[in-house]
Amino acid sequence: MGTLRYVVADVFTDTPLAGNPVAVFTDARGLEADEMQRLARELNLSETVFVLPSETDGHARIRIFTPGVELPFAGHPTLGTAFVLAQPMQLEEIRLETGMGTVVIALEREGPRIVFGRMEQPVPSWEPFADAEALLAALGVERSKLPVEVYDNGVQHVYVTLESEDDVAKLTPNLAGLGLPEMLGTNCFAGAGARWKLRMFGLGGIAEDPATGSAAGPLAVHLARHGRIGFGDEIEISQGAEIGRPSTLYARADG
Repeated sequence: MGTLRYVVADVFTDTPLAGNPVAVFTDARGLEADEMQRLARELNLSETVFVLPSETDGHARIRIFTPGVELPFAGHPTLGTAFVLAQPMQLEEIRLETGMGTVVIALEREGPRIVFGRMEQPVPSWEPFADAEALLAALGVERSKLPVEVYDNGVQHVYVTLESEDDVAKLTPNLAGLGLPEMLGTNCFAGAGARWKLRMFGLGGIAEDPATGSAAGPLAVHLARHGRIGFGDEIEISQGAEIGRPSTLYARADG
């Protein structure tokens, strides 16, 4: 294997070595899928991105891998790649082709530096989670304050609502015996109004993710559908503190 350039970006933070790191291989031409998977396993980050030439209407096409599986879409890799590619291209908006279609990311700058990005995520579908009782038992919680539902925006996320942020922080889940799909993330959250705390377990073989962009959009939909926020209200999500990678995400569901 030849020399390959990659950039590590810490996403959902303005503090170095916090947030959720993603490795972005800026020119992945010539790499086969199995080589991409092996590189992602070697780096062992939540996700690794491989940038390829555009095939449709984007500035570039991206492929996203966890250490164990390729994902059609994920939030923090898409946003991190947008920062890495748009900085030298001096773009205010970048379009990235993913397995779920082209995702548009609008970027805000302070001088030459990108300081914020907002993506339009694929609209999720949702349904009741089939084995909620077993999931609650594996999490060590008695009940969910809202219905336990699973959302799909390219990856699947199931949501369990706890009583307090302290309950979320204390979780020590044991999901190993449930046989959950590798493409399913288990999200436990609590909060009120505009501020929510979330932890995500299991997606793509990841024990716990520091910050999960693909879960943020469906969380806003979930809260709006069940009357905890209004459609169009922006929420702030804190994640990652328990594993030493504090992160802040923002989400809004318009509908």
